Amino acid sequence: MRKAIDQDTLAALVVTAAARDFRAVRRDTAWMLEARLGGYWLPIRSRREPVRLWLSLTALQRFAESVGIRAMLVEW
Repeated sequence: MRKAIDQDTLAALVVTAAARDFRAVRRDTAWMLEARLGGYWLPIRSRREPVRLWLSLTALQRFAESVGIRAMLVEW
C-alpha cells in the first residue's frame, strides 16, 4: 500500500470522485493536505518531497481549487 498520493494522481482521483474527503493539517509551521482513500488518510506528495507542505492556508486553498477540490476540513 502506498504511503502518500502524488499530485497527478490526486487530480485524477478528484475528477473521478474516487477521493471526496480532504483535510488540511497543521504540521509545525506549515500545512499539509491529506485525502481519505478507504479508511486511511494519505498525505499529498510532490515529485521531489515525500510530503508536500504549504506555508500558508491560502496557498493550500489555491492548490486545492486548481485540482478541483471544492471542500476540505481544516484541523489546527
